Amino acid sequence: MQAISMLREELLEELELGIRSMAGLLNKVEEKDWPYQPAENMRNLRELARHIVSVPEVDLNLWQEKDEKEIRDLEAKYERLESAEELINAMNPGFQLFKTYMLSLSDEDFLTKKTKPFYLEDGETQAHWLVEEVSHLFHHRAQFFNYLKQLGYDINMFDLYV
Repeated sequence: MQAISMLREELLEELELGIRSMAGLLNKVEEKDWPYQPAENMRNLRELARHIVSVPEVDLNLWQEKDEKEIRDLEAKYERLESAEELINAMNPGFQLFKTYMLSLSDEDFLTKKTKPFYLEDGETQAHWLVEEVSHLFHHRAQFFNYLKQLGYDINMFDLYV
């Protein structure tokens, strides 16, 4: 089923664009701005960055049905990251793990194998989780972009498509 492989590869390429452009945004952050928090009920810039860079690896572990303790331990690894360099150096291997897993699936498993994160009652297919991953990463990348805009950074849509 060549069409399935092509679609999977397109989604992974889009995810890779999100990772690459996120690295570019992270590299723009000045040290003084990491504590910026647009509202009391929102993450600060560093907390948001940590969450974004954790998304590929943490979500992969969720889709692979790891238990809550394993997920919390993994998230704690990302919560210790401070600099843009540390964040990027953690994000890229997490993405590679996610990509390797998705490409390792047969077309049949990609379309039909259901897994269930510990916090849901019903599972979803691996194809669903890949779409979920793209939307999750891009949602938070947009938040990060907006934080930087609010801080006055000279960024534009071209920073999102590098």
